[in-house]
Amino acid sequence: MKFFRIIGSLAFVIGLFTAIFVGGLWHIYHEPTLPWWLKIAIYCLLGGILLVLLTVALEQKKGKAQEEELPTGEIQTRILLQNSAEVPGSEITKVLGLVKGHTIYAIWIGKDLSAIVRLVLGGELFEYTEMMGKARMVASNRMVAQAEELGADAIINIRFVTTSVIGSAAELLAYGTAVKLKKAKT
Repeated sequence: MKFFRIIGSLAFVIGLFTAIFVGGLWHIYHEPTLPWWLKIAIYCLLGGILLVLLTVALEQKKGKAQEEELPTGEIQTRILLQNSAEVPGSEITKVLGLVKGHTIYAIWIGKDLSAIVRLVLGGELFEYTEMMGKARMVASNRMVAQAEELGADAIINIRFVTTSVIGSAAELLAYGTAVKLKKAKT
C-alpha cells in the first residue's frame, strides 16, 4: 500500500506542477484547446489524488495503518539526561549553563497530501509523527553535543518546545541545564 501511495503522491505532484506552471502558460500564449501532454498532466493530478485516497482508505479498512516502530530517540552518550531539577544519589557541584539543540523539520508535499487525506478519514497522522520524532532526535543530539563540549556529567530540567513555522514545517527546541556531578555522601 505504501508503494502505491508514494506513486500516487508523485503523480499528483508532477501533474500539479506541470498543469499549473507549464500548462497554464501554454493555454495563455497558444491555442485554447488542450494539448495531449497537458491532458496527461491533469489525469496524473486527479489519478494521484484518487490513488492516495484509495490506499489510505484501504489501510484503515483493513486496520493495518502504518504502525511502524519509530526510533526511540535514545542517544548513546555518557551524559545523564534528566527532566527533573535533581539527580537522585548525586550532588550538583557546578552549573555549566544552558544547553540547547534546535531544528526545523518539514515533510514533502506528497506526504502532506497523505496526511490531509488521513485527516479527513481519521486516524493518526503518521507522516507528522515521524517528522516530529526525527526532529526530537536531531534537537536532542545537538543539545547533548553542546553539553559534551562543556564537559557536563548531566543535563537537568530538559524541556522540549515546538512551534509551527510554515505549512507542514515544525520548529523544535530542546533545552536544559548542563551540570557537573559527584556522588552524594550517605
